[in-house]
Amino acid sequence: MLMRTNEPAADAQDARERMNESESAALYRLMTWLSPAFPVGAFSYSSGIEWAVESGDIADADSLSHWLCTLLAEGSGFCDAVFLAQAHRATLSRDYAQLRDIAELAAAFVPSRERHLETSAQGRAFIEIARAAWNNDLLGQTLAACEISMVYPIAVGVVSAAHAIPLAPTMHAFLHGLTSNWISAGARLVPLGQTDSQRVLALLEPVVAATALRALNATVNDLGSATFRADLASMRHESQYTRLFRS
Repeated sequence: MLMRTNEPAADAQDARERMNESESAALYRLMTWLSPAFPVGAFSYSSGIEWAVESGDIADADSLSHWLCTLLAEGSGFCDAVFLAQAHRATLSRDYAQLRDIAELAAAFVPSRERHLETSAQGRAFIEIARAAWNNDLLGQTLAACEISMVYPIAVGVVSAAHAIPLAPTMHAFLHGLTSNWISAGARLVPLGQTDSQRVLALLEPVVAATALRALNATVNDLGSATFRADLASMRHESQYTRLFRS
């Protein structure tokens, strides 16, 4: 006698393993927008890592992972994640006055001229490309209502919200992309091999997850950083004699 499978259970399992159309679109767009290949020029910036390597603060995979762990949890990584969350929520609620305030605060938080160039240029490129290839009514309305320059985390928050991409995966994808770019800069400067670079990325996985969770639950009153050495690195890079990167 032929055995009959538990068809309802199998169907339920299949349903759990499938993504619906909106989930597939969200994943596709996040993987595209926050990929190193997305043309915002991220490869040309090091966020001060170049000076840290020159000064000897970063010399190997261990010192790079320690530097980036602190930068993520206590510095610009956390702050940018909070700004992204606030921009995402303001866009969804059509609170354009709040969005303008958040955008201005995010720009003011940048500690140096080169870091301001880095985040403002990437933000501008991100918006321009998103409008050219993935424009929609809410994105157009939001940008028209705000009429301000948006730094990178604000741009990512606005565009992802305009496309109804949930905040939590956007946050994780943003922090993963940020971390990957920092590691790429460190790998070229130290230099590091591909295996060591992936070890650093693996070590930082729980830090990215914890930073994302903190930022999702934070308010603007929780903003703040304590990465003075990294801030000084971004300032001193401006006068560094030989440079591969723009920041």
